[in-house]
Amino acid sequence: MNLQQFRFIRETIRRNYNLTEASRILFTSQPGVSKAIIEFEDELGVKVFERHGKRIKGLTKPGQAVASIIERIMIEVDNLKKVSDEFARRDEGSLVIACTHTQARYFLPRFIPEFRRRFPKVHVSLAEGSPLQLAQMVLQEQADIALATESLSEVTGLATLPCYSWEHTLVVKPDHPLTELTSSQAKNLSLEQIAQFPIITYDRAFSGRTSIDQAFASKGLKPDIVLEAIDADVIKTYVDVEMGIGIIAGVAFDPRRDSGFVGIPVGHLFGTHITRIGLKSGVFLRDYVYDFLAMLTPELSRDAVEAAVNSNGSSDTDNDYAPPLRRVS
Repeated sequence: MNLQQFRFIRETIRRNYNLTEASRILFTSQPGVSKAIIEFEDELGVKVFERHGKRIKGLTKPGQAVASIIERIMIEVDNLKKVSDEFARRDEGSLVIACTHTQARYFLPRFIPEFRRRFPKVHVSLAEGSPLQLAQMVLQEQADIALATESLSEVTGLATLPCYSWEHTLVVKPDHPLTELTSSQAKNLSLEQIAQFPIITYDRAFSGRTSIDQAFASKGLKPDIVLEAIDADVIKTYVDVEMGIGIIAGVAFDPRRDSGFVGIPVGHLFGTHITRIGLKSGVFLRDYVYDFLAMLTPELSRDAVEAAVNSNGSSDTDNDYAPPLRRVS
C-alpha cells in the first residue's frame, strides 16, 4: 500500500463516492482511481467500499475504520509538508479563513489589515458560506480557520475555541414608533412589543436565528417574519424601504456608518452568543496562524490552541478553555 492509494480513497470519500469527480480533483483517470482502490482492498484483505455493480455506494463497517486511519495518516503527511514550509519560508504562505458574511464584513476588517502589515508575504483569502459549509472547508483542508456562531462545535473532527461574544440589535427607521421609547423603556422592550411589527431577520442557519425563534415560541408568540436573509446589509436595505423592523447581530450595526437607522440592543430578549474559531483536529498550524488567532482573541494562548487541536477529535473544547471573552458590538 502507498500514499497514492490513501489519497485516492480519501478523495473518493470526500466526493461522496463519485469516482468521476474524485479523478478530476486528483488529475488522473477514473479507471486509475478504481484500480488503485481495488489493489488496496486486495492487499488489505477486506472490502473498504460497498458496491452496487461497479458503482461505489458507501463504506463497509471495516471500511469506516480504514477511512478514519487513512485520514489521520494523511493529516500527518500534510503536517510534514507544513513543517517544511514553516522552517523554509517562515513568514510566507497563505491563510484561508472560512467565515460567514457577518464575520467577513463586520468583524475581520478590524484585524486583517494589521495582520497584512505584520506578514506582507502571507496571502489572505476569505471563503464565505453557511456554518456547516465552513466546517467542511476546514475538515477538507480547503481553509485553515472557520469562524461562525452556529454549528461548529457540533462537527466531529473540528476543534473549537471561543472567539468573542455578541448580542442582537433591533434596527428601525428614525421615525419608527419604537424610537419614541425612553432609554429605560428600550432596555425593557418586550417580545410582545416587537411582535406587533413585521420582522426582517436572518436565515435559520445564521447569526443566532434559533434563539430568536425560541424566544418568541417560549412566549407563545408567532411573529410575522416577512423576509429572511444571510446578510445584515440586505436586512437593513429592506428596513430602509419600510418592509419591517430588522433583527441583526450587534457587530453588524455601527451608529456612525448606519446613521439612517436607530439601533436598540435586545440582548435581554435573545441572549448572548459566542462566535467560535474552528480548526481541524490534529492539524499542524503555521506560526502566523497562531499570531492571527491571538489578534482575534488576545486571551487565546498558543498552549490553549495546541491543546484544542490535539484533543483527539473532541469537537467542542469550550468547556476546557473558557477565557473572559470580550463582547464585540
